[in-house]
Amino acid sequence: NSEDVRCKCICPPYKDHSGHIYNKNVSQKDCDCLHVVEPMPVPGPDVEAYCLRCECKYEERSSVTIKVSSIILLV
Repeated sequence: NSEDVRCKCICPPYKDHSGHIYNKNVSQKDCDCLHVVEPMPVPGPDVEAYCLRCECKYEERSSVTIKVSSIILLV
């Protein structure tokens, strides 16, 4: 399921830009700042420095397991 995977990038404040959290459905190999952070909040020369500060993690979940667990818990 496409909504069961995501790449989450947490970018702290940089110069005059506030911190931000970016989420995007991309493959594990594309889970990096350059593929997830859109639109890029800094101009061209600062992109590398900005991306080095961001922490990106690939996350997977099973919505079917979550639904079944919720039903069992409610019963």
